Amino acid sequence: MDALELYRRIEAWENLHTEFKEWAPRTDAIAAALVAFANTDGGQLIFGVSEQREILGVPDVDRAIQRIDQIAYQNCEPPVTVIQETVTVEDKTVLVVNIPQGDQRPYRTNRGDYFIRTASGKRRASRQELLRLFQAAESLFYDETLVLRASLLDLDRSAFERFIQETYHRSVDESGGFESLLKKLGLGREHNGTLYPTVAALLCFGHEPQRFLPQAHVSAARIPGDDLSQPPSDAKQIQGTLLDVLEDTVRFLNIHIETEHRIQGYEPEVFPEIPSEALRELLVNALAHRDYTIVSPVRIFVLDNRVEIRTPGGLPNTVTIDAIRLGAAHVTRNPSIYLFFSRWGLVTGIGTGVYRAIQSIREATGQEPRLAIVENEFVVSIPLRRDDV
Repeated sequence: MDALELYRRIEAWENLHTEFKEWAPRTDAIAAALVAFANTDGGQLIFGVSEQREILGVPDVDRAIQRIDQIAYQNCEPPVTVIQETVTVEDKTVLVVNIPQGDQRPYRTNRGDYFIRTASGKRRASRQELLRLFQAAESLFYDETLVLRASLLDLDRSAFERFIQETYHRSVDESGGFESLLKKLGLGREHNGTLYPTVAALLCFGHEPQRFLPQAHVSAARIPGDDLSQPPSDAKQIQGTLLDVLEDTVRFLNIHIETEHRIQGYEPEVFPEIPSEALRELLVNALAHRDYTIVSPVRIFVLDNRVEIRTPGGLPNTVTIDAIRLGAAHVTRNPSIYLFFSRWGLVTGIGTGVYRAIQSIREATGQEPRLAIVENEFVVSIPLRRDDV
């Protein structure tokens, strides 16, 4: 940074990537600022500028640089990487601390506080933001977290026993018992001596999953016309386990998606507007890969010219829309849920489900689904081929 850039930054003042401080702030305040930048998008902490935007300079630059290095190493967990530089203006030296986005997120202060940057400064991370930071670092997945308000009584033991028998061809007792199997399959862990179910356990085998996870449902609606602003002619909130939600959503769509009957030989054959397997594949993808930390349902709209599947959350980690179209994306946001979908035979485990669905829809309708990120939702828009459209 040179003097001209410094003046420009002072004029623009603080934002997501910039914070100004006079010198000699408390050690805890510096650590919090470093952690916030490392947890968010990186940025610059600039010392020697007053709140009145006056350049005051830092009295002892060498000592200041040493102190920042010590705080970044000793007061941040894990240590935060910083690159320091100085800018001299009118015999006053300003210290610029460059903090890149951390590759070991989330970071916290040695007091145990997690901070993130906002457009107007920094604040403590909320529970949902903290979970996303852990997920981004792949050190914790939300579907593996414990639901401490629930107990093992909230799980449908008979459904779990049927799953074990059908998948592993042996009884729960032969496999070590109910609680032992929950631990082995990552569906339960002990906390203060008590075994609790995970998010995945409730979503896959819970009696009433939405009692603890109200966002884990599908909101489906039939909207006449081509505009989402129109009132629905039919709407349903679909709840239950993930398998229940999947099957009930398919039933709702089958009611509202037209089906053509053609005579092939001596028997009529059914040709839905959207191939059934492709539609099921896209629904499974929405349920398996949605961000369950976001308190919002999967939303499905059946319009006259298209079906929209809107999944909460952006794409996980390094996944891109182009990679999805090519069948080259296989990053799981919810590995436990994905594992059970695989055991149920609903996913292949090689990440090509959406790609195959796209190919199938193209063959059936002559058009490709549109994929997009719209306001923190992954939107799949499937064209319908109708005679009056």
